[in-house]
Amino acid sequence: MFSPSHPGELLQRLYLDEMDMTQTQLAEKIGCRHSQVNLVINGKRGITPAFALHLERVLKVNAETWLNLQLKYDLWEARQTYKKRA
Repeated sequence: MFSPSHPGELLQRLYLDEMDMTQTQLAEKIGCRHSQVNLVINGKRGITPAFALHLERVLKVNAETWLNLQLKYDLWEARQTYKKRA
């Protein structure tokens, strides 16, 4: 079974890199600190509903898409933990 990418990785690779946008520029457009964007990009923090709405506004990708990607990743992580305990 394959490991899904963290949505932050997809955010970096499919959007920021393609749009030639830095994390700092995204943070400025969203109205948050660079560190918050960096934590998401590096998979240290998940995409929250509020963050998804900001991404929707800036990147024109609906919030549900971001949240579904996060849910898929979180569920995969939970299954890995569950398998280790069984």
